[in-house]
Amino acid sequence: MIVDRVKPQLKVVLADVNAEVVQSWRAAFADTPDIEIHQGSILDQHVDAWVNPTNSRGRMDGGVDAVIKRHLGAGIQLRVQRAIRDQFGGTLPVGSAVCVSSGAVNPKFLISTPTMVQSAQNVSETLNVALACAAAFQAIHMQNEKEPGSITSVALVGMGAATGRVPARVCANLMWTGYTLFNDYSFQDYDDLRKTINEQLDDLEAQPEETRVRITPPESPRSRG
Repeated sequence: MIVDRVKPQLKVVLADVNAEVVQSWRAAFADTPDIEIHQGSILDQHVDAWVNPTNSRGRMDGGVDAVIKRHLGAGIQLRVQRAIRDQFGGTLPVGSAVCVSSGAVNPKFLISTPTMVQSAQNVSETLNVALACAAAFQAIHMQNEKEPGSITSVALVGMGAATGRVPARVCANLMWTGYTLFNDYSFQDYDDLRKTINEQLDDLEAQPEETRVRITPPESPRSRG
């Protein structure tokens, strides 16, 4: 596995209408002052990219998916599903993401990453939120590698906390896990990312829900401090 330690210049905004999610974020990210946390709609966040927790087919038919589709127009689902078809053969694995042009000024990009395979699936007993959050940030790495500086700010909602029925505190801690992995490393591809997280799933599952877990990728010759 090839990883790079990076110090990203990225503004990260967490925004959700659910007060419990916001409160849980404030606890989980209390020692991460660079993160902005707001109670309110992601639609109000003026950033380069929104992260959309979706399903593996990219069907934007419920939850935040539907809200974003109504806001950006039906064409956004077509762009997301085309990217899923072209890059992943039509099914986007949990722990992967696609980044597409939104067709709007704000945001310029939409990053879709599945927290579930089917729409409205209960993922409360999974660690899909950590995989999805890490994949969203990996998509930012990849987009900025392709077009340097194209994403300098991003907004995320409480991933899996609505239709996925993930408890707010668990959601917040798993998102912290995904964010810190991004903050430490850039992966070569999504396969490397999933492999790294999956190898440590037992460590995550064994922890109480109020405990945060930092994923530690294996060292490689190309890692740098």
